[in-house]
Order: sequence, then C-alpha cells, then structure tokens
Amino acid sequence: MCLLVGIIGKTVKLLFKKVLGIVSKINIRVAQSHDLTSLVNFNQLMAFETEQKKLDESTLSQGVAALIADTNKGFYLVAEQNEQVIGSLMVTTEWSYWRNGVFWWIQSVYIAPDYRRKGVYGQLYQQVKALAAQQKDVCGFRLYVEKENLIAQKTYEALGMEQSHYLMYEE
Repeated sequence: MCLLVGIIGKTVKLLFKKVLGIVSKINIRVAQSHDLTSLVNFNQLMAFETEQKKLDESTLSQGVAALIADTNKGFYLVAEQNEQVIGSLMVTTEWSYWRNGVFWWIQSVYIAPDYRRKGVYGQLYQQVKALAAQQKDVCGFRLYVEKENLIAQKTYEALGMEQSHYLMYEE
C-alpha cells in the first residue's frame, strides 16, 4: 500500500511539474529603461485587443519612459523567460485619506498570448504583494477590468481579489 501511495505521489508531482513547468522558470523584476520597447509594444497590443485603439507610439513611448524614470509616478513589473519579456503590469498609487494609506492600482496588464493561463499574471501579482509588504503605507490593491473579460475576472478572484461596489465614470 505504501509503495502504491509513493508511486501515485510521484506521478502527481511529475504531472504538476509538467503543467506548471513554464511558471517555475519565469523571472519577475522591476522594469528598467532597456524594457521600453517591450512595454510600448505590450501597451499597443493591449489597447488594440481591449478597445481596438491604436495608440500614438511617440506619446506612449514618452509616457512609459517617464514612468520608468520617475518612481513617484509608479513602476512596471516584467515577467521574463529566457531573457525575453513575456508579460508586464504597471502599478500607480492613489492616496486614501479614509485609510491614511496608499492603494496600489494595477494597470496595463499584458501577457503574451502563448503564456496566458499559465500562471504568469499570478507571479506578477505575488511580486506586487511582496513589494507592498516592504512598504508601511500600502493599504490595498485595485484594478480595472472590462465587464466582458470574464476570464480575467476569474483570475483576479482566484488570487483573492473581490469585485468592488464602485462603478467607474470618466470624461
């Protein structure tokens, strides 16, 4: 009986490693200026996928470069495998006087299509949480998600996020 349990355990571990093998080889780090091209490309792709918008490349490049250069504006995290950037997200901040703390807003999430549904976003999010834990004033995390993007909503829920009771308006 113990032998059978051991064999089953090893089989499950092998299957688990095979399914998650790609995830374990990913490096998550804060983006640097040499990531500008990847980040601009990902933002262009995300804008087109989600809103069918073509962003002005010059303005976008300047905006991404400004954020990378000034950590007061926020920061990007990138996920890379074999020195290739395969995903990214941006974090900006919002002061909450109700909580006397800062919310970190997760924005501009993009995972290259071949790497979606493989845990890349989960690793990026865990790094956001780890970095926030090093700060004294981060009181929570927020993000926008399109109403129709049910896959992303399920991902966020699986990672412990809950739908807020607020709607967003803009002009």
